[in-house]
Amino acid sequence: MIEESRRRAYLSAMQVDCWLPRLLLPFAAPSRPDCLAEVVAAPSLTPPRPASAAPAPSAVPAEPALPGEVLARLPLRRPAPVARAPLETPDSPPEVPVEPVARPVTPRFTLQLYRAGACLLLVELPTGEPFQRRDPSYLLLKDLLRAAGLPDSPQLLGEPLRWPLLNSRDFDQGPQAARAVIEDLLYAQRERGEQWACLWLLGLPALRYAAGADSQDYLRELDLAQLGRAWALPGLELLIDEPQRKAALWQAMQGVQARWRDDEPG
Repeated sequence: MIEESRRRAYLSAMQVDCWLPRLLLPFAAPSRPDCLAEVVAAPSLTPPRPASAAPAPSAVPAEPALPGEVLARLPLRRPAPVARAPLETPDSPPEVPVEPVARPVTPRFTLQLYRAGACLLLVELPTGEPFQRRDPSYLLLKDLLRAAGLPDSPQLLGEPLRWPLLNSRDFDQGPQAARAVIEDLLYAQRERGEQWACLWLLGLPALRYAAGADSQDYLRELDLAQLGRAWALPGLELLIDEPQRKAALWQAMQGVQARWRDDEPG
C-alpha cells in the first residue's frame, strides 16, 4: 500500500480523474461527494451488446447497480487512529540527559632518574629527550646541585621513562596507571640497594605522579612513607622562563639542605 499523495500522483500520470477502490485503503483520504455525483450521472458501465445479437425472449433485463449505490450499501470503515505519544504535562518530571562517560586523558611526559651524592633526582625532561651537556636546562641543574653542596655531574640511572608507554588505546595509561609505574620504579631502586637522604622531584609530572601533589606544593618537603622525604621543585624549564622563582628556591634550599649534608660521607 502507498500513501494518498503518491497514489494521486500515479493516477494523475495515467489521466484517471475518478476512481473507486474495491477495498478501504489505508492512509487514503475520504471519498469526495462531487466525485460520487459524477459517477452516478455517468452512463451505464455495462458494455453495449453487438447489433447482430438479439435479446432472448425469456430473458428479463436486470438493471445494473451503479457504483454509487454499491458504495452506499457498504459499511463505512474509517482507518484506525494512529497512536501518539502523550504530551508532557507540567507535573511530569523532566528527562535528565545522560552524559557519556569520558575516558581519562592520557598524560604525556618524560622523566629521568639521576643520582647526585646522597640525593636521588626525578627530573622532568622538557624536550622529551635526554639532556645534552650544553642544554640550558642541564646547566641550570648543575647550578642547583652546586648550590646544594652536591656533585654537579649527576649519575644517570637507567633510560628515560616516556609516558605513555605504548601507542595504543587498548591499555589503561591514565593518571592512576602512570603513578603506579613511577612508584614501582622508585621502589625498585630501594630493592637494588639504592639509599638516599632526600628525593628531589623537579617538574610538575614528577611531583604529581610520584607524590600525588601539585604546583602549590613547590618548595615544600613531602613525606612519601616508604620512600622517605622528598623535596618539590619547579621544573627546570619553568625556572628558566620565570627567573624570579630562583630567589625563593635558594631561600627554601637553606632549610632543607641539612638533610642530605648530614648523610654525606665525611
